[in-house]
Amino acid sequence: MSSSESRPKKIKDETSDKRKRQNKTKAKTEDSDAENSDVGEHRRLSAYELERLENIRQNKVFLSCINLPQATKDLKRLTQPKPSQKRNLTRSKIAEKDELPPRKSLRLQKKASDSVSLPPEPRAALSIYNAIDVMPKNPPGPLSMDPVNVERGSGLPLELLQLCSEVSANANEEKVDLDLKQYCSALKNMKIPKDGVAKVVKDRIFSAAFHPCTSSLLMAAGDKWGKVALWNLGAGWGVDGVLLWEAHTRPVSCMAFSKANPAHLLSLSYDGSLRCMDIEKAIFDDVYDTEDSLKTFDFLSDDCSTLVVGALNGDVAIVDRRTPGNSHESVNTLDTIIRCVNVHPLHKQYFVVAENRMVSVYDSRSLKKTNSKPVCQMHGHSLSISSAYFSSTGNRVLTSCFDNRIRIYDTSALISNAPLMTSIGYYMQTGRWLSKITATWDPKQEDCFVLGSMDRPRRVQVYHESGQLLHSFRDEDHLTTVLSVTAFHPSRNAILGGNSTGRLHVFTD
Repeated sequence: MSSSESRPKKIKDETSDKRKRQNKTKAKTEDSDAENSDVGEHRRLSAYELERLENIRQNKVFLSCINLPQATKDLKRLTQPKPSQKRNLTRSKIAEKDELPPRKSLRLQKKASDSVSLPPEPRAALSIYNAIDVMPKNPPGPLSMDPVNVERGSGLPLELLQLCSEVSANANEEKVDLDLKQYCSALKNMKIPKDGVAKVVKDRIFSAAFHPCTSSLLMAAGDKWGKVALWNLGAGWGVDGVLLWEAHTRPVSCMAFSKANPAHLLSLSYDGSLRCMDIEKAIFDDVYDTEDSLKTFDFLSDDCSTLVVGALNGDVAIVDRRTPGNSHESVNTLDTIIRCVNVHPLHKQYFVVAENRMVSVYDSRSLKKTNSKPVCQMHGHSLSISSAYFSSTGNRVLTSCFDNRIRIYDTSALISNAPLMTSIGYYMQTGRWLSKITATWDPKQEDCFVLGSMDRPRRVQVYHESGQLLHSFRDEDHLTTVLSVTAFHPSRNAILGGNSTGRLHVFTD
């Protein structure tokens, strides 16, 4: 080979080696840059991020070891039902369904029904306030007055009979009328004495009344489960002056002492019984008994022998205590819910009834079995009425309504629509756990009345018929609850109030 041919080949080989060296140098440079880039990126990451990347790497290694993705696919394949299985299941359900013959009405076919008739609904289920699990009422007939809060056989204290005999001696005392200024002054002097609060019954008080004796403050109260109690302020008998009896088995919604014989305390209950506590005979006599829930009563005669009794289902019964037995003379339906009846103090044939949303005055001599026409009505109530009472002369009627109004009507003339005299805004929404607030007249002052309050601090308030607030009774130490049930003493400067825990409070001078 000539030297001229070998020279180009040598140059070509040198060029090729040079290119290979350049490529290797370039590759090393790229690897070094990439490595430097990774190192720089890791240097920019925080310690937490580096730890997180390491945890992700370890989790991937663990999942690949247990072959989790493949296990998930196998589980889905095993649990997914085949289309043929779905269709077979649907067919089996349809096959199991039996075809029933079409129903045909016997009435349309003009055929008599051969089915067994349903048993009659028990009367207890028809009553509004009857419960399924209540205790049965006491058996008819007299009940012995054995107090349940003292030792059996202790008998009644002799002081009780002495208080009743004292009333007959002072019954003819004349009532002294006070002007409004003197009356307010007397109210301001009334406070709760040191022993003026006592737990007289076990449950919520539904009704309470003062005994008319003057030498001592003797009070009666009835609670939710039929207990009747007598409390003599400052007496040493019983427990703190309290004697307790189980006269009824449901709420004692109304009670009153007989004006003709103050040794008699009449009490009425939702259990359908009206009984007379005869202190002289030491028995609870049976006056009236029915299957319906009784709500209210009042005396229709001056000797307190005849009564008008109202039931929740709208029945008004005339009961004569002189008639043997515990039945009624007549029963008349007013086709409404009765919450209160009150007899005119002078004209005893008239009585006012607090109905659902109407207050009506009826004449007992013209009552009918149904559709009795009222002599007088009082309009303007938009919700249920809890009470309606005549004043001591019968010239006014005081109503308490759940529309948060206290109303006073002029009944000096019993015309068809009694005119409204005063309407007072007053919060009356006590709820289901408190007895309803009702306004009651002061028998010593015709134009003044008392009622409890939902306001704080707790109080008892006395109003004039014009709507003027005369006095608020407060006591931060002794009065801390709502006194829903209130009443004036018939002759002394005293007011009682009962609450939902069975306690009576007394304000006196």
